[in-house]
Amino acid sequence: MTAMPENTSLRRGRPGYDQQGILDVAVAAFNEYGYDATSMGVLAERLGLSKSAIYHHFTSKDEILDRALDSALAALEGVLEGADAAGGRAADRLDLVLRGAVHVLVERLPSVTLLLRVRGNTEVERRALERRRAFDRRVTALVSEAQAEGSLRSDLDASVVARLTFGMINSLVEWYRPGGTETADRLADDVVAVALDGLRMPTSNRVEDLLG
Repeated sequence: MTAMPENTSLRRGRPGYDQQGILDVAVAAFNEYGYDATSMGVLAERLGLSKSAIYHHFTSKDEILDRALDSALAALEGVLEGADAAGGRAADRLDLVLRGAVHVLVERLPSVTLLLRVRGNTEVERRALERRRAFDRRVTALVSEAQAEGSLRSDLDASVVARLTFGMINSLVEWYRPGGTETADRLADDVVAVALDGLRMPTSNRVEDLLG
């Protein structure tokens, strides 16, 4: 018996909604209604698809959440890896991390917004929170390294500096809107100016200068 050809329209779902398209709509719904309040039925209605069409791409709502959170976390982790690969002074690497984080937020605003609203109610959320804590620890270690090398003020607790700095970056999700006059590069410049200029040691006080 001749095999039936694959129905590509079923594989892709409704025209215009491939897996990434479904993910984008789902993330928007999670941010609007809350993850717990957004059922697969709500997603199906919003997409104009049957629930079975969604299940063709994702096995569960948790898998959709996992994919969305991983998108944000992997990008942030990539910023750290890129800064490490660049080498150089810790303060310069911290500068790269802050700028990179701003770019991630601007480019992946919906998924980062979702990440910042995670409270650990499911296993997927708990895994995401642990990755976020690991990211925070690495940023704190980088601040400590910059303090030890004499680039940043050492009279402030490194973990507080990291939290305050990323608190400022994370606050962008509350007011930043794509398409405005502020570009990602301009926002990154502003964040670095506000976050680091008050933390940097005067050039004449840096360790390497004092040592001649």
